[in-house]
Amino acid sequence: MLKFSSVFSTLIFSSLIIFSACSTEKPQKVKKEMPPLNVETITIAKKKFPLWMQYTGITKASSDQEIRARVSGRLEKVYFKDGAYVKKGDKLFLIEQSQYKSNLQSAKAKKEKDKASLTLAIADVERFKPLVKEGLAPRATLEQHQARKGELIAAIASDEASIKNAELELSYTIIKAPVSGHVSARRVDVGNLVGYGESTLLTTITQSNTIYAYFSPTESQVQKIYKFRSREELPAFIEVRGQGEDILKRKRLNGFVDFSNNTVDPLTSTISMRATIDNHSLSVYPGTFVYVNIFITDKFDFILIPPQSIFEDQLGKFVYTVSSDNKAVRTSVTTNIRSRYYVGIESGLKDGDKIVISGFMKIRKGTLLNPKDLTDTKGIEAVIKEHNLIPEEVK
Repeated sequence: MLKFSSVFSTLIFSSLIIFSACSTEKPQKVKKEMPPLNVETITIAKKKFPLWMQYTGITKASSDQEIRARVSGRLEKVYFKDGAYVKKGDKLFLIEQSQYKSNLQSAKAKKEKDKASLTLAIADVERFKPLVKEGLAPRATLEQHQARKGELIAAIASDEASIKNAELELSYTIIKAPVSGHVSARRVDVGNLVGYGESTLLTTITQSNTIYAYFSPTESQVQKIYKFRSREELPAFIEVRGQGEDILKRKRLNGFVDFSNNTVDPLTSTISMRATIDNHSLSVYPGTFVYVNIFITDKFDFILIPPQSIFEDQLGKFVYTVSSDNKAVRTSVTTNIRSRYYVGIESGLKDGDKIVISGFMKIRKGTLLNPKDLTDTKGIEAVIKEHNLIPEEVK
């Protein structure tokens, strides 16, 4: 009986296993789809934009004056502090004046002596004229007095010149600023002798309320500038970028191009050009590395896109565009003009194309996108207006 019960239990357990196996269904794999990637886009349009070209440059003071001693003597006073801003006509140095005051007094005294002698000579001439006429005095004596009169007239003229020279030398003992600007550290201390055998350099004055920005485009670029420019005087502005820019809060400074060299540098094949920049805020010092932006024209049609939307790999430059089914498409492009704010497209894009301008870390070819068109606020036309890249005459 026990054996039968054991066999029966085994049969029931086996049946349960078989039933359980038959009733179990295989799970189906559900493919998870990634949600569309939110991106910003702008719509391409070929149109006339104000065209600027950008170059690197170096600033230079519009005037750099060397202040030298024009007379010799001991330096008695310094009227400025090193590095101070001085105005035109301000006193800078005083050289001892005693010798030059003495020279001036001596020249004036000699003139007075010669004037007294001239008075006497004139009186002698007038006295001897009637005597010679009546034959009471020899003509030679009269001629001697007339010659003496002429000598004294010439001597007085020389005395006047000597006085002016003495006054000039005395004025040189007070050295004044010929222009307004920042004065450098003094090169000579009080008590030192200056001007002996040389025009001693005392200090320098740098005039930087107007500065020059020198830049060097290639010969072909210069030819393009003059070929396509829409006005004779090219507007320009400079920017200072790099470390510390956010702290200093430097604004762009405006000016115009006023010089282009007439020869090509044979070593670099470049031509030196210069922009004169208004720097009344004194925010940029001479010798600063800057970016020089030159306005060329607004008469030609371009396709312009933001620089950050362009990528480059082994296959070349490309952008991401949005297909009709909202997928990312890798689109190869070739570029031409370039500035900080835009890049010109030579080929690869056409009117109406939508290019992606955000979300680059996650985007790949074929990525499903949820595009948001921001052409009105982030398109090139909006960027140009935001950064005031439209000269007044173009407006």
